[in-house]
Amino acid sequence: MNDPHRLLAATLGVALLATGCTGSDPKPPVKLLVSGAPEEIAAFRALAQAYQAKNTGSAVQIIEAGSAGDLITRLSTSIAGGAPPDVFLINYRAYGQFAGKDAIEPAQERLDSSEIIEPGDFYPVAMEAFQWRGRQLCMPQNASSLAVYYNKGLFAKYGVPEPKAGWAWNDLLATASALTRDANGKPVNAGEADAGGRTAVVHGLSVEPVMIRVAPFAWSNGGEVVDDPQHPTRFTLEDPATREALRNFVDLRQAYGVVPTDQEAEAEDEESRFVNGRLAMIMSSRRVTTTFRTITGFDWDVAPLPTYGTPANILHSDAYCITRGAADKDEAWRFVEFAMSPQGQRIIAATGRTVPSNVEVSRSPAFLDPAQRPKNGHVWLDAIPVLRRVPTVSTWPEIEDATSGLLENAMYRGDPIDKVIAELDATTRPLFARAEAP
Repeated sequence: MNDPHRLLAATLGVALLATGCTGSDPKPPVKLLVSGAPEEIAAFRALAQAYQAKNTGSAVQIIEAGSAGDLITRLSTSIAGGAPPDVFLINYRAYGQFAGKDAIEPAQERLDSSEIIEPGDFYPVAMEAFQWRGRQLCMPQNASSLAVYYNKGLFAKYGVPEPKAGWAWNDLLATASALTRDANGKPVNAGEADAGGRTAVVHGLSVEPVMIRVAPFAWSNGGEVVDDPQHPTRFTLEDPATREALRNFVDLRQAYGVVPTDQEAEAEDEESRFVNGRLAMIMSSRRVTTTFRTITGFDWDVAPLPTYGTPANILHSDAYCITRGAADKDEAWRFVEFAMSPQGQRIIAATGRTVPSNVEVSRSPAFLDPAQRPKNGHVWLDAIPVLRRVPTVSTWPEIEDATSGLLENAMYRGDPIDKVIAELDATTRPLFARAEAP
């Protein structure tokens, strides 16, 4: 007589072989698309390894994109081709184009039922940036903003006081002017440099001529950059307070020559210029910290943004988003959940890559490590109460692209401000008109 238990086992064994799987087969890896410098990619590899160690049988495959632009191109192509990554990391300024096409799996329902994380764990300003039509779409990993990185060695060498909390725009200008020097260490003014005289080999400041660098100064001066942050229809750069901030921004090059010329900026990017000791100050987000921690030739630190009297700063935040076409959305969520947990947030924070969106982790030694640079990392936490963000409409990446060239022409070529404002308005109004709002 046949043993029914043996017969059942044999039948199941044949069935498993026929489907090509066994109980010990590993799960397909969660494909994570990220971009950044080698030091940033190393941070995500550390996160993936920790996730795999905690979840036996799970794996994460890192897909590298060279830049944020490359990531968007690869993401768009893969979604159109029906083979998207499971999870991607994207800035809030760029995710609207995918949200508007319903290409992102909302996180809201899984977040509501999570036993590991909850909305109250995170800074609201970062969470709100990734809410689309009433639902949490993606989970923000950081709550970064702009800070002024500075070369302490150059400040000491030229006897210039280091920047401190409460400094104003004119303080920034005076400091940058004092640190713009020729090969003999003598101060160089814009008139001498532009007339073909002494050339600056050290510049006092570098700041990209893009809208997200202008915006916090417009806000600090009491101005606005768009007519409605939630449903914008146009830029409002002609507003007197905004125009003044834009004029002063452009004058960093045109009137004072404290930032590199267009040719110098193309020959050496600002991060390399800072690392190489030829730049006293640079405005950037927390992202560059991983690169700057490799500096051995001098000490550096960070200072808060200068103001026009009213403190203001701009949110720099990116988030983990799950694609609609993810192979296993539940497994993808488990990875995101881990990445957003205190353990996951501490791993990335320890690399210097982020200002953790998790409130508790942001106040812990994982972020505020006194043994790591920058020493004044608290400036990012101090900025959180005054953070604002630009719109997240679906066409915002196109709007930023359209503004960049015109702002460059103003800063480097000296195009009249009113002409630039008019051209910006004419160029971008059609882009605002076809935008989908969150």
